[in-house]
Amino acid sequence: MLPTSLDEAVEALGASPAAVPVAGGTDLMEAVNAGRLRPGALVGLGRITELRGWRYEDGGTAVLGAGLTLARMDRPDFAALIPALADAARTAGPPQTRNVGTLGGNIATAAATGDTLPVLAALEAVATLARAPRAGDSGTREVPVSHLLTGVDPMRPGELLSWVRVPLLHAPQVFLKATGRSGPSRAVASVALVLDPARRAVRCAVGAVAPVPLRPLEAEAWVAGCVDWDARGEEGAQAIDPAAAAAFGEYVAAACVPDAYGADASSALLAEGPTAAAVRLRRTVAVLARRALGRALK
Repeated sequence: MLPTSLDEAVEALGASPAAVPVAGGTDLMEAVNAGRLRPGALVGLGRITELRGWRYEDGGTAVLGAGLTLARMDRPDFAALIPALADAARTAGPPQTRNVGTLGGNIATAAATGDTLPVLAALEAVATLARAPRAGDSGTREVPVSHLLTGVDPMRPGELLSWVRVPLLHAPQVFLKATGRSGPSRAVASVALVLDPARRAVRCAVGAVAPVPLRPLEAEAWVAGCVDWDARGEEGAQAIDPAAAAAFGEYVAAACVPDAYGADASSALLAEGPTAAAVRLRRTVAVLARRALGRALK
C-alpha cells in the first residue's frame, strides 16, 4: 500500500491494523532480514510529503513531521532551530542511513542506541498519533515521547506516528555521545542536556546505557541550584563552579548506571560494589554529562 496523504495512510492502517508502516526502512529491513519480523503487509509512507517537513505553532512549538529524514535535520536551518537534535542526527550513522532514516522511525523502533531519543526526552517532546476517526473521536491523540519509549502509553493497533511537537526554548542545548570507534557508529553512551532559563532548570537524558533514555531527575534539580543563572552569558563570568560540574557528572553516572551493569545473573549475586563494566561506563557518562553542562553554560 502506497498512500499519498496522511488520511489515506490511517485509513489503510485502520483497514489492516496488523500492517506495518515503513518510511526509510533502515531498522525495519534489518529486522526482516534477520527473521525477527514478518509483517503481513506494509504501508509505505514515502509519498506523503506533508510528513517530511516542519512548521511553527503559536506558543513557541516546532511541529516536526515523522517522515523528516536525519539528513534533513542536519541542515543549517534546522540546526538553528533545534541544535541538539541536529547534532544527534549528524552522528546517527553513515550518509546512506541518514538519507533515508526518519525521526518517526527512530521513535517507533525505540532502539536503545537511537541517537535522537535522549534529545527528545530532554526536550520533553510530544508525539501525535493518528488513526481512522470514529464517531465522537477526532482520530488523534498526543502522548509524550518518553511514554511511548517506556511503554507507559504505547502505540495502539491502527495508529500512525504523524508529528512530533518540540518546545522551542531558545536556550543552549547539547548532544554528545561516545562510541567504540571513530566515525559514525552506535553509541556506547550519549547525553542530551537542555537549559531552561525561564524556569531556571536543567534537563538531561542519558541514552544507550539502558533500553530507554534515562532522566536523572535528582541530579537535574541539584545542579540547577548550583548554576548562577544571572551570571550565565556574561563575559568572563563563571556560571558554575568546576567542582559542582564534575559532581554533576558523577551524580548522573551513578543514577543511570547500576552497580551490576554488565554482570550475569550468577556473578551479580556474589559481587560487592560496581562491576568493572559499570565503573568504565560511569566514567564515560560522567565525562559526557560534565562536558555537556559546560558547553551549555558557556
